[in-house]
Amino acid sequence: MESNQTSGALNVASNAAIETGKLIVQSISKLDRIKITKKSRTEMVTEVDIVAEQAIIGMLDEAYPEYNIIAEESGDMGRKSDFCWIIDPIDGTHNFMHGHPHCAVSIALRHKDEIVAAVVYDPFRNELFSARKGAGAQLDGRRIRVSNTSRLSDSLLCTGFPYRDPAETKPWLKTFALILPRAQSIHRTGSSVLDLAYVAAGRYDGFWEFGMQDWDLAAGSLLVKEAGGLITDISGSTDVFRSGNAVAGNPKIHEKLSQFVSHST
Repeated sequence: MESNQTSGALNVASNAAIETGKLIVQSISKLDRIKITKKSRTEMVTEVDIVAEQAIIGMLDEAYPEYNIIAEESGDMGRKSDFCWIIDPIDGTHNFMHGHPHCAVSIALRHKDEIVAAVVYDPFRNELFSARKGAGAQLDGRRIRVSNTSRLSDSLLCTGFPYRDPAETKPWLKTFALILPRAQSIHRTGSSVLDLAYVAAGRYDGFWEFGMQDWDLAAGSLLVKEAGGLITDISGSTDVFRSGNAVAGNPKIHEKLSQFVSHST
């Protein structure tokens, strides 16, 4: 894929994310008037998720009408194309629903089996993380790199709770029990997309989570890799999309974190 293609796609995705972010910021002050649908005990969707997703799809379709789209709320459009947008309109819906301003718009472009462009936009901090395959990762146009922390005891880690599949709870708790006394601190923020963006920016040294979906991983995985980090599943495979289980971090912390995660599952 030509670099000018990914550059153009990244610009379109960035504009779509920023415009959608304005809607999210405006809406968080009107939560009492926003309709919420309960999909399960732990999974909710707000009307803002749906409106935001349709707005993103509209902007992407205007520029690339032939590309396929997979989005969290509307699913797979099923278009026959080597290119596919992967969208999460609000990663961190639980935070948003409670007025907690920690969530992000996530848009990634996949070409065949590779993520080639990624945008993660935090509308409340007005931070735009972006990456193109082979061209590095950026925050607001400035190059970012993973941290250089080498010892787990000096590391600030983050994780996500498994909530889709109850069978994942026990192995996750085992990993947490192993890692907690060995790390400096562990956060759980409620937005895996921002967690991975923060790993890429060196704000977190490592991350792990089980049971993630494509839209949880797509943009963040490219950010981490292009910032010099590693992201694998718990077996060490780089195909994190197959299992949905991910371990990410700078190379040294990733190695140490992977050992504990793999031994506990």
